[in-house]
Amino acid sequence: MPFIKAYIHFVFSTKNRKPFLRTSAIRQKVWNHIRENAKEKGIYIDFVNGYSDHCHCLISLGSEQTISKLAQLIKGESSFWINKHSLCKEKFEWQNEYFAVSVSESMVDRVRSYIKNQEEHHGKRTFQEEYDEFIEKYGFG
Repeated sequence: MPFIKAYIHFVFSTKNRKPFLRTSAIRQKVWNHIRENAKEKGIYIDFVNGYSDHCHCLISLGSEQTISKLAQLIKGESSFWINKHSLCKEKFEWQNEYFAVSVSESMVDRVRSYIKNQEEHHGKRTFQEEYDEFIEKYGFG
């Protein structure tokens, strides 16, 4: 049995960054569902949170898992579930793109804290500002 600990900070937004997840109550339902569904599929989500137009997950990759497969399983199933339960007034979709970077063991607590404080964080800055910072910080630009 392989012993693997490879953390990924995975971020994805709603289609066209529409604030579909408008209320804290809706967001909590979605985050809880993402966590529960991931567990059923053998995906370890250490922490999940976000804001009205995006989601952050701190994931520990399993030996047979790829980032693209996790993205497909998490985003596809959660959008289906959100629509099935009519959590939004219009058809819900996640954006096709996503952002994923590795997280060293020494930074896990810091990333977890960052994800945990999304409500407070986005009271001060937009997702676009956060996104631009990620792109620059990790050299994707």
